[in-house]
Amino acid sequence: MGLLLIVVAAAWLEAQELETQVMRVFERSGPGVVNITRRSISYDFFLRPVPQEGSGSGFVYDAEGHIVTNFHVIEGARELHVTFHDETRVPASVVGFDPSNDLAVIKVDVAAEVLDVIPIGDSDQLKVGRFVVAIGNPFGLQQTLTTGVVSSLGRVIQSPDGRFIGEIIQTDAAINPGNSGGPLLDLRGRVVGLNSAIISPSRASAGIGFAIPASTLQRVVPELIEHGRYAHPWLGVSLMDISSNLAATLNQNGVRTPGGGGVLVADVVRRGPAATAGMRGSQRMGRLGNLRIPLGADYILAIGDEPVRTRRDLTVILETRHRVDDTVDVSVWREGRVLQIQVTLGPRPE
Repeated sequence: MGLLLIVVAAAWLEAQELETQVMRVFERSGPGVVNITRRSISYDFFLRPVPQEGSGSGFVYDAEGHIVTNFHVIEGARELHVTFHDETRVPASVVGFDPSNDLAVIKVDVAAEVLDVIPIGDSDQLKVGRFVVAIGNPFGLQQTLTTGVVSSLGRVIQSPDGRFIGEIIQTDAAINPGNSGGPLLDLRGRVVGLNSAIISPSRASAGIGFAIPASTLQRVVPELIEHGRYAHPWLGVSLMDISSNLAATLNQNGVRTPGGGGVLVADVVRRGPAATAGMRGSQRMGRLGNLRIPLGADYILAIGDEPVRTRRDLTVILETRHRVDDTVDVSVWREGRVLQIQVTLGPRPE
């Protein structure tokens, strides 16, 4: 009986400590979370302008008044306003944005002492099961805190421009419309992610939320502040996914492909990074039933020591592991031979 009481008391003390930590996170970091209101104009059937308003969240990034949020929170805005925790409301301007990473930086002109900067943490140290806290403004309800754990790491989600964001954090901390752009925090009050999306048939929290990791913020946000845009690394190729089933069918019909399929280089951009390095696109077109297949092209097998099986794999590797001007070793299958080609990545055209 005595041992049971000790165990119960220890569990109660642990719960009390966790509760205290969560309250401290809110007290310390809550003032740095803001509500962002966007006003935009759409047009009705008769082309008459119709004002629209939306809202999201953001957090104070530095003492110069920069605020980080999602691109989709500020997309198409004619006017932006930021509301702080004390109900102070001020106009904001766009500094830079990156649809491919769903990130944006806006700026407010207020005194530095008004700004409660939230420090950026290390998302690379996260593990599944780690406790996290989300603060934001779901459904316009300001300064709302929810708790949960890191449910998974390394997820890939689609960005607003149709590309892919890799290394995404999945969490079961409740995230709802209006939470977008708000911080995901560790128990020391550091930003480990930026809440961005959910999976839910009802558009309300179903326990599957996604956050852009702090490592991406650290890579992209300084570029947005300095240049207004982020230069994405680019090979300069047009690609086509060849599934293992399609590869088997092609091989059976005399078209040589690497075993298991892969990523076919349908075309290379003239004078682009891949073309300059000697990579080869389609030499001619063939037909298999109703399907036109590029023939004589290279297949990308790997970037460095990371295998590439789909276009998505390639995008995630380039975006999360490399920068413009990096030289990468590309493993290429060409007509039965595996070649190593060094490509210096260029900036992706706008």
